[in-house]
Amino acid sequence: MTTPAVPADLAGDIIALRRDLHRHPELGLHNPATQQRIVDALAGLPLEITRGRDCTSVVAVLRGGAGSGRAVLLRGDMDALPVTEDLPLDFVSQEPGLMHACGHDLHVAGLVGAARLLCARRAELAGDVIFMFQPGEEGPGGAEVMLREGLLDAAGVPVVAAYALHVAAAGERLGTWFGRPGPLMAGAAADEAVIQIVGEGGHGSQPHLAKDPVPVACEIVLAMQLMVTRQFNAMEPMVLTVGKIAGGTKDNIIPDDAVLELTLRTFDDEQRRTAHTAIARVAEGIASAHGLTAEVTWLMGYPVTINDETEYAFLRATVEEIFGAERYVDMPHPEAGAEDFAFVAGRVPSAYVFLSACPADEPGSAPDNHSPRASFDDAVVPDGALLLAELAMRRLADPR
Repeated sequence: MTTPAVPADLAGDIIALRRDLHRHPELGLHNPATQQRIVDALAGLPLEITRGRDCTSVVAVLRGGAGSGRAVLLRGDMDALPVTEDLPLDFVSQEPGLMHACGHDLHVAGLVGAARLLCARRAELAGDVIFMFQPGEEGPGGAEVMLREGLLDAAGVPVVAAYALHVAAAGERLGTWFGRPGPLMAGAAADEAVIQIVGEGGHGSQPHLAKDPVPVACEIVLAMQLMVTRQFNAMEPMVLTVGKIAGGTKDNIIPDDAVLELTLRTFDDEQRRTAHTAIARVAEGIASAHGLTAEVTWLMGYPVTINDETEYAFLRATVEEIFGAERYVDMPHPEAGAEDFAFVAGRVPSAYVFLSACPADEPGSAPDNHSPRASFDDAVVPDGALLLAELAMRRLADPR
């Protein structure tokens, strides 16, 4: 099969789209301006376009000219992060406190590019393609909303495979693809917990007459790090990070309570359950030892993102044929990040791959995704578009 190149005018268009999206980031499930930009970018193409009801998603269906009664799904997420950008770009974010710090603007532009490439080859397409433009990947989970709204039924034929990619701001040389079969990202879960330590407030000069929750909260934070290293097998990775600790209003006032917020990343269901129990035991036990109480509330995260071994092998072979084997690197271990594409992968055989957009000469020292200084070289956007288009073309032509 001949591999087409991305025309220069298309490459320029989708890079310009990426920069426009970067200037105007939006959060969560409600991305109306981004949704409209996507619809405008797809205007004039032979696509059946549907907007989401409970989120600002866009689903576009391309009917292949040589239809086989089945479909392939391609996904690009569109939401940004509550991060204040710190980059000297001429297309820096114009929205205070918001930034495309995870590269989803590149994903949208790449998926638009894939749509244009496939529309140009519609007559050769042996089936249908569903383009999934998804908000809320960073939370609270737009993939579930889109599935509930009938994403997999959008083409009216079985979806035989789904593919997605994610850019990386650090870790590998620019243009390097990387992935692994099986578990790819934060195994059983990326869960969040809020721990409220309840005491009794009082005057800072007389702590013996109060029940001070602040030092107890601090002790719980340290004890949970010890718990990870001493109660869990080092060969079964787990990440526990307390990202927020809050309590009090003034230096000489002991507050009634203090609050911890943490994220837990685990890699199988049994470890997840054991960790939940251990965290509650540590928090409640330490609080009780000081005459206070601790209340733990969990927000359950995304499930494991699993690459189907057959689809992953197909994706890797496609990457190596198009871009060369020297541009592919195996990931030795799953990543502790989480991804709500996992909900799609739980319903359809899927493959997910990373693409380095790191502009630095030393990618190991570059600011990573989610940093206010995370920088993405959008020269890789045409490569992403080409891979997604080729995966759809080749998978639909595959009789399996």
